[in-house]
Parts: sequence; C-alpha cells; structure tokens
Amino acid sequence: DGRLTFFPGNQTVDLPFINFMKRYGTVFLNAYTNSPICCPSRAAMWSGLFTHLTESWNNFKGLDPEYVTWMDLMEKHGYHAQKFGKLDYTSGHHSVSNRVEAWTRDVHFLLRQEGRPMVNLTGDRKQVRVMEADWRNTDKAVNWIKEEAVNLTQPFVLYLGLNLPHPYPSPYAGENFGSSTFLTSPYWLEKVTYEAIKIPKWSSLSEMHPVDYYSSYTKNCTGEFTKKEVTNIRAFYYAMCAETDAMLGEVISALGDTGLLSKTVVIFTADHGELAMEHRQFYKMSMYEGSSHVPLLVMGPGVKEQQQIPNVVSLVDIYPTMLDIARIPVPQNLSGYSLLPLLREKAETEMSPGRARPSWVLSEFHGCNVNSSVYMLRTGKWKYLAYSDGSSVLPQLFDLTADPDELTNVAIKFPEIVHSLDKLLRSIVNYPKVSSSVQEYNKQQFISWKQSLGHNYSSVIANLRWHQDWLKEQKKYENAIDEWL
Repeated sequence: DGRLTFFPGNQTVDLPFINFMKRYGTVFLNAYTNSPICCPSRAAMWSGLFTHLTESWNNFKGLDPEYVTWMDLMEKHGYHAQKFGKLDYTSGHHSVSNRVEAWTRDVHFLLRQEGRPMVNLTGDRKQVRVMEADWRNTDKAVNWIKEEAVNLTQPFVLYLGLNLPHPYPSPYAGENFGSSTFLTSPYWLEKVTYEAIKIPKWSSLSEMHPVDYYSSYTKNCTGEFTKKEVTNIRAFYYAMCAETDAMLGEVISALGDTGLLSKTVVIFTADHGELAMEHRQFYKMSMYEGSSHVPLLVMGPGVKEQQQIPNVVSLVDIYPTMLDIARIPVPQNLSGYSLLPLLREKAETEMSPGRARPSWVLSEFHGCNVNSSVYMLRTGKWKYLAYSDGSSVLPQLFDLTADPDELTNVAIKFPEIVHSLDKLLRSIVNYPKVSSSVQEYNKQQFISWKQSLGHNYSSVIANLRWHQDWLKEQKKYENAIDEWL
C-alpha cells in the first residue's frame, strides 16, 4: 500500500530502508496501479500500455509473446539484463479457479471465492525469514550484485520481483484454496506500533455500492469480525511489509558494499496494494486507495533528495522512465510518460522533449471478485469510478481531500463534475465498448474450457474455490451458468 511510504501511514510500522530511499531520493505521493491485480498490473508495467490495449484482462490473460518490454530494449542497447523472482506478466499462470471466477462474473449468482481472512503467527523472536522463496530470490540478487555486476564493463539492469507482502495460501479452505492467511513471525510483529493502527469505518451491508457488496461477499468478508480480528489482520499485514523492507535493505546494502550504490538508480514499487479490511474487504481488485495506490520511490545519481512529488503517476510510466535513464529513444505509442523530468535536480528539458504529462491517471479492472468492468480516473482531488457500460451500474465520485477514507460517494451531489470526468474518461478509452468485449471474451473462454472438460465438467466446476457454497445447491448454480451462456 503506497500510503505506508509517507506520513501518516508510515507511523504504523518501521520501514528503515523505505525511509533510507526517502532520505536519499524521491517519493511519489500519488502513484497508482493501472489494474489492481498481479498479472494485468505487471503487463502494464512491462509493456508501458494500458490494460485495454494489452487486453490482459485477468490473472490468466497476460501479455502475448510479441510484446517488447523495456528490459528487452535495454538489453538490445547494450545493457546486461538480469531478472530474479516473480515476473507474472505473461498468459497461462494462476489456478483454474482464478480463470473461471473471472469468466463467470457476469453470471447471476453469489458465491464465496476466498477463504475467510485470518492471521497465523509462526516461529519465534529469532525467525527473520518467514517468506523463504522471496529470501532465496533476494539472496540470488545480492550474490549477483557482489559476484557479477561489480565486474561488468557494460551497464546493468537488475529486476527483483517479490511475492511479499501478500497473504499466504489457506489450506483449510480446500484444494483450490485462495490466499487469505496473513502470516508473520514475532520478530516482524514487533516492528508494528499497534496503537497507531487505524480501524477502518465500514458502511452497513445494505448501504454498500452493489459492486462493493459483491466483492465483500466473494472475498468472504460479509460475516462478523471483532475489532481484535481486524486489528490483527492489519498488524500482520504491516509486519509482512517490514519483512519486505528488509529484503530491499539487502539489495541496497549489497550495492553499498560493492561501491555501486552511488552510480545506480534504485526504484521500489508494487503491482497493487492490500485493503487489509478497509471497506469490508481484504486483498486487491478494488479502486479504493488501499488496493490501487502503490509505493513508488526512486534514488540514484541525478535524482533529487528528500523530494515528495504530488503529481499523479502510474506504473505505465516505468517503461519510458527506464529508457530515459538509459538514454534510449522512447517509442511514441506508449501510455506512460517519463518520470525523469520530475525526478531531476535540475529541469533537464532537453533530456525529455516528449509529450506533456497529463493531469490524470487511469486504472481499470476486469478480473475476478468484481462483477463488472471498473474504470478509475484520478485527477486533482477527485477519484471517478465508472462501471460496465456507464449506465447499468451507478458511478462513484470521491473527494480525496475532504474524504481520504472514501466513505462518501458524492456523484449525485456533483453531477457537473461527474459529467466532465466521464467525458474525459471516454476520450481516453471507449469504456462501454471495452466492457462489452470483455464480456464476450469471458463467455467464449468459458465455453472452450467447458468443452475441453467433457463429462468431467460438473465435478471440476463443483470443486473450485467456491466449492463450500456450490455443493449446497449444485444444480441451481449450473443452471445459472447455462442461462448466462
């Protein structure tokens, strides 16, 4: 969650290396994902293109093989390129449940898709390495810096992708379980200031926007939660952020030990945030700040120190920024804009003579746990959300200055703002048309999948992540799908 990188969010947990980057570099106060879920978000970051252009609709449908990433171009221009850890921007990954839940979101049924969010404390005060796989990848990156990068005669670009901070799989939820367990050790939990944890306000279920209600239900969050449960989920999430920060620290320290830190640009960001029980939800797949607002910090030669940038920026800006830093010509068709003019000590306009940065960012979502395509436009103090075809589901408008917790939809109060923001949104993306093509894609994908299973269809679909609800009235849900098809 990007808000943890600046005041007041950063009062809840000790993140020494995020703070180090702020001290010696620049923090973006309003950085957003272009799609708040792993694969579509990363597809946007690696391609520099909005989700409706890449058609990376869900966690199964990512970038097609012909896309040229910024790393491909850097390699072509003489950079030594190295990747470790989670990439997750190409098609075909994630579970069958992830796919089918995204495809069937237009079906008129309501089924819990996730395990109920919960916490799990592991190990003791000495246990530092909770997320073993991430630590192994961090070790690989550190060793590569110390053994390879230090001896290179050409410039290098290193990418390290971590899974943390991300809830863990919850085996109690069945074989196709989701990831709803927040797991940490006492070592990391001690980095969290419990007194600073804010308990989010919740609207009553009857007052919720219909799309929010669907999300809360499918995420198994409509039941009762005690204040202690909510506090713990949030605390454990912050502890997982502290563990992530330590991995960042290992990389920064390795650059420091090898004398590379003063001549290397370091960028820290994320594919999406975590709601951690805000708006009666956990996970991502939402345009609320906890899910869509991401961290973005940059430090290195020529980058202004102790700078806080209020401009709205998004992950598609990473592509032109990487090329700009490397002095590689930036392709003209990109959705993003180089961040270099904002980062520089002096305004080096000759470096980036390109297009003027717009005053808005776009995020969109077409995957599971949400029963409609969602489009978010953030500009100035406003956050505008349009759904589906723009008329069948009511829009939302939030004034982030007056209402940072996004509890009051003021769309009815400010019809002229809604009208002008909707017009701007339609000039960027023909969203009713995109929504319609996603619906068509979902149906076609589901039909092919169903046909590929033959006689096994009934038993396979019954045992996906929603099995605990599905098996109570299997025939009813199968009929709902048939009706939809």
